[in-house]
Amino acid sequence: MIGFIGGSGIYDALPLENTREEHVQTPYGEPSAPITVGELEGVEIAFLPRHGRDHQYSPTNAPYRANIYALKALGVERILASNAVGSLREDLPPQTLVVPDQIFDRTRHRPYTFFEDGIVVHMPFADPYCPHMKRHLAESAEEASDAEVVEDGTYVCIEGPQYSTRAESEHFRASGHDIIGMTAIPEAKLAREAEMCYATVTGVTDYDVWKADAEVTLEEVLDNAAANEVAIKETIEHAVRNLPEDHECDCRHAVEGSVNTPEEAIPHETRQKVDLLVGQYLDD
Repeated sequence: MIGFIGGSGIYDALPLENTREEHVQTPYGEPSAPITVGELEGVEIAFLPRHGRDHQYSPTNAPYRANIYALKALGVERILASNAVGSLREDLPPQTLVVPDQIFDRTRHRPYTFFEDGIVVHMPFADPYCPHMKRHLAESAEEASDAEVVEDGTYVCIEGPQYSTRAESEHFRASGHDIIGMTAIPEAKLAREAEMCYATVTGVTDYDVWKADAEVTLEEVLDNAAANEVAIKETIEHAVRNLPEDHECDCRHAVEGSVNTPEEAIPHETRQKVDLLVGQYLDD
């Protein structure tokens, strides 16, 4: 099963057949919405709108842990995602698709891990996106959409929901970052903790606030997000149809050797809570 997490502007699934709704309860609360499961040319897809069907969850309070856990519980092994982002470069205008390979985290008020209450996991995260999935998404965008596509780049993730100040925007530009958004973290971290391959295609909606003749407005963001929706869905559909069956990579063993707490010291309730995620590493 392939997971698809839709960002701003994408609140409904791809043209799926034999659809059903899955209401998944998790130890971390309810997901953003019931998960739509269906088939695209024989491939099973699980779709989830990150912000809810009516965009009722802000970037800070979206239930990221419940979303990733629910997809894991349904049997999802690989996640394709989308994000609306601002551009920090003149040559990345609105309606460009960017498939980033790095993240710079500036968030402050989000739960970043599944592992708490008596268990500590120190997991490597040098390359936050699955390199195989990232490459496949970029190739799919090039082949399936008419949009300008850029592979690689650093996504600055800010807390929001407010946009940047001009000073912040200039700072991120001076640091050499490429795009800016509000939802890459903790989603990418949680997907890695769940040992799921994860990559995203982002759609540029604005120039942030660094550009002298540009201001970020909700109207502009929504208009460009709507224009990007077609290209993003074309990309995701192509990626699903052509996704290699063999996907052995480091993502699938990311937690191995990373549990720092002796098994006998982990509280029983915590052990039950994270069994889906690390049970295989805790069993004698």
